[in-house]
Amino acid sequence: MRPGDTSPEAWKVYIELQRKLSPAEKLRQAFEWSEVVSQFAERVARTKLGAELFHKVYGEALPDARRLVRHA
Repeated sequence: MRPGDTSPEAWKVYIELQRKLSPAEKLRQAFEWSEVVSQFAERVARTKLGAELFHKVYGEALPDARRLVRHA
């Protein structure tokens, strides 16, 4: 499904590029996007909860939680 802000021509180029990727490249992309989404969700949670509550809720569940709480 083409995003509304993407022209049909640009979408066609994107789809062709995706079709040329190897399965390994597609998997790598999926892992990269998964990490991006996770980091975004973490930042949203930290913003909504504040540093102290974020740390209480998530503790050490996130690898960089301690570092981020100290600097928040």
